[in-house]
Amino acid sequence: MAAGSKKDTKAAKPQAQQHVGIVKNDGYLEPYEDAIRGRYEYALWKIGQLTNNGKMTLADFANGHNYYGLHHLSRGWVFREWAPNATDIYLVGDFNDWKETDKYRAKRIEGTGNWELKLSEKAIRHGDLYKMHVHWNGGEGERIPAWARRVVQDEQTKIFSAQVWNPTPYQWKKSNFKPKKDPLFIYECHIGMAQDAEKVGTYTEFKERILPRIVKDGYNAIQIMAIQEHPYYGSFGYHVSSFFAASSRFGTPEELKALIDEAHKNGIAVIMDIVHSHAVKNEVEGLGNLAGDPNQYFYPGERHEHPAWDSLCFDYGKDEVIHFLLSNCKFWLEEYHFDGFRFDGVTSMLYYSHGLGEAFTNYGDYFNGYQDGNAICYLTLANKLIHEVNPNAITIAEEVSGMPGLAAKFVDGGYGFDYRMAMNIPDFWIKTIKEQKDEDWKPSSIFWEVKNRRADEKTISYCESHDQALVGDKTIIFRLIDADMYWHFKIGDENEKVHRGIALHKMIRLVTAAAINGGYLNFMGNEFGHPEWIDFPREGNGWSYKYARRQWNLVDNPELDYHYLGDFDKAMLKVLKSIRSFSKTPVQEVWHNDADQILAFMRGDLIFVFNFSPSRSFTDYGFLVPTGSYDVLLNTDAKEFGGNGLADDSVTHLTNYDPLYVDEHKEWLKLYIPARSAVVLKKN
Repeated sequence: MAAGSKKDTKAAKPQAQQHVGIVKNDGYLEPYEDAIRGRYEYALWKIGQLTNNGKMTLADFANGHNYYGLHHLSRGWVFREWAPNATDIYLVGDFNDWKETDKYRAKRIEGTGNWELKLSEKAIRHGDLYKMHVHWNGGEGERIPAWARRVVQDEQTKIFSAQVWNPTPYQWKKSNFKPKKDPLFIYECHIGMAQDAEKVGTYTEFKERILPRIVKDGYNAIQIMAIQEHPYYGSFGYHVSSFFAASSRFGTPEELKALIDEAHKNGIAVIMDIVHSHAVKNEVEGLGNLAGDPNQYFYPGERHEHPAWDSLCFDYGKDEVIHFLLSNCKFWLEEYHFDGFRFDGVTSMLYYSHGLGEAFTNYGDYFNGYQDGNAICYLTLANKLIHEVNPNAITIAEEVSGMPGLAAKFVDGGYGFDYRMAMNIPDFWIKTIKEQKDEDWKPSSIFWEVKNRRADEKTISYCESHDQALVGDKTIIFRLIDADMYWHFKIGDENEKVHRGIALHKMIRLVTAAAINGGYLNFMGNEFGHPEWIDFPREGNGWSYKYARRQWNLVDNPELDYHYLGDFDKAMLKVLKSIRSFSKTPVQEVWHNDADQILAFMRGDLIFVFNFSPSRSFTDYGFLVPTGSYDVLLNTDAKEFGGNGLADDSVTHLTNYDPLYVDEHKEWLKLYIPARSAVVLKKN
């Protein structure tokens, strides 16, 4: 072909015009490449602006927690707050009988919106309660400082106050922990409701009583909810008031550090459920009106309040807000040694509509101009910062719209999250259980859903999370069995509904976990079929803690069926963890037949076989697999997991020769597959 032809022109395409990575991986994104480039370039520009064009790093920029707030120095104390609308700020507290005095009056730092107060060593003491008394044109009020690291609530008055906190520094025993990421097996948990007792549990109780269970079960990460201080316990921690304060209702900062330290000692990564998508509306406890300007931290006008969550939306276009939130990320990594974050409510951040009422049926819905470019930029910067501070950190996006590039690398035009939640999977299981008869379950649809993801983005798969365990929804086990759990969950007293529920609960978990490409998540108690929903203390239930706890006594009781499900969960994780780099091994379909309701797929040397039929068992059901012998590693129908024990799992299965497939090195593997059961085999 002559020089200057189309072929030569394409080969000589300028580097600047090469497709960005996520477009190379998905040609359907090509019409939106300019928008993707624009987001990438805006993030680069913002990084340059915040780092003085590279003269410092993002980690250097995100040091607000070391400047603002109350700090003990070598000689005395210093307090600083960003409050550009204030006309006067006093510290009031135990140290001055909660009265304004000149000694505790801050001064505005000239030319800035910052206020500073320097105090002697004896002016305040460890344990003192305090607040700011802020004045502004036309008003005044008591406020908890935005950067407070310790906030406590008076048991009698229920009033929140900041607390001077200056104990002997915690001495870390495991300071060089590196998370195991392939795969991540995450145990989602809530400190307060992790106890059997009808009360709020503590960091120490979790460390001593719950963490050993998680270690024994085989999980290698915990994802802790409700760490950031929140005024209303029943908000599940999602209406945050003090972003730098670990919730004191569970104990002290040192007790939280001891919990994280103990987790690291046992090889468990600790992921924090961080809330940067919105903030509580409270003014005295929160940031809602810190100094007479309700828009200091939040968007003005129609975008000020979240229409569904009764909360306030951060203004990600303000450098001071970006500074606050990025510093918050760095603070939790450095001060508490968290191993990363699950970012809550990412969909709400990405869209002006917060994703409410949006169908997201085509790619144009992600690039139609109704996205918040400031929030997109912030999330990108947050991921860059977190991995700059700790290259081994884990970031997970809770995002329902399917925004492309969320968990792709920044250099490829992505946002830089390590994982995104596979939120389609629990929705699929709910819809299937609710709307389809057992004989209509289609293995092809199941297989599609559990492995439906973007090729260049890793996901965290799960059957159900805390969302499905709340009042107003149902867990999988309760959808399957409902009230019969209360009357027929004793061994030997099961009815057909219970047998069905136990069998499907195991199969649903196995097919979901077996198809992961990054990690698997379980909410505490769901692994053994915790029978009751979560209902936090409130006026409507007499402020009872009866349903805001986990009944570990159920799984510990050898006379009840719960332990079958718990034992299976443990065995399942053991099998999946036995394969090196399991989540990186390709998922290869071996066979599916919707009429028979049979599914089989391979990962490395493992073969997963499922019979979803409620009534039909199959003898000598055959698949073409790599030639060799296969042993059973796990069978959902085993008696030790509450099954019927119909198959002899001690038998080594030999493949049967077929001359037609000699060149493919495949032969027929023939199995007895009982109805409503699954088996995992490993090639010898």
